[in-house]
Amino acid sequence: MWTCARLVLLALLCSGALTQAFESPRVMTAAQKLGPGTLARAQALLQEIAEVANQEDDLRLKSINTFFNRQILYRDDRETWGAVDYWASPLETLSKGQGDCEDYAIGKYFSLIAAGIPSVKMRMVYVRAQVGGGIQAHMVLAYYSEPNAEPLILDNLVTEIRPASRRPDLAPVFSFNAEGLWQGVGGSNAGDPSARLSRWRDVFTKAKAEGWW
Repeated sequence: MWTCARLVLLALLCSGALTQAFESPRVMTAAQKLGPGTLARAQALLQEIAEVANQEDDLRLKSINTFFNRQILYRDDRETWGAVDYWASPLETLSKGQGDCEDYAIGKYFSLIAAGIPSVKMRMVYVRAQVGGGIQAHMVLAYYSEPNAEPLILDNLVTEIRPASRRPDLAPVFSFNAEGLWQGVGGSNAGDPSARLSRWRDVFTKAKAEGWW
């Protein structure tokens, strides 16, 4: 179920398709405009990123995953934004100090890119999650150490990073990153995520303006 589209990912890794332009001064400038609380949280996050930027991937994953799970309170979009579904940029999430599952995944994704992990190694994954006695829509961040590796799951429901095989409560529906969109987490590329997912296009634009990309 979680089999990676190894040929697509391998081609991207080898071609260097990703171009990243994280600029911490721009992030700080954007954070300052959102107020002292946002600036303080952004400073703490950038310090975390700087401390792990030269570490192994597992330490980077653990650090950023822990930061967001501890610093951000889970709240529904209706409570935070007065909207049914709103995808916040990293600084928007830090400005509120709260967010829902998409906001956790988005914040971790861009922060890990800033820490040096290529976007192609990560995917946001829309899943059906077993919570209590029911099923709910949910989003997590998946990390692939190699194109054919079992992904690790970064989540706000289960805060410990676990391989996908140890998350039988999650059933992937589709996944995406800056390079592509997939049904489930494998198979053929289903197209341009910015064209198919308007909320992803919008949040990507905001993240670029903030200096994350």
